[in-house]
Amino acid sequence: MVKAIIEIDDHTNQVLNIVKAQYALKDKSEAIETVVQLYEEEILEPELKPAYIKKINKIRKEKGIKVKSFADRYGLS
Repeated sequence: MVKAIIEIDDHTNQVLNIVKAQYALKDKSEAIETVVQLYEEEILEPELKPAYIKKINKIRKEKGIKVKSFADRYGLS
């Protein structure tokens, strides 16, 4: 485990206190870990969410369109 001394503003401190109370955590270190874990799940790994997997599988099942000439297909010539 890494120990760090950090500076946070009052608002961030209030948010960490709310997270700490909401999840019945022992200290702000656990609150920071919880916030980071939630961030990771929501932001960093959205492609692993079941809804995303369903969306990708639906797209994969769609029939493609054969295009011999992109310009002809979309009237660009």
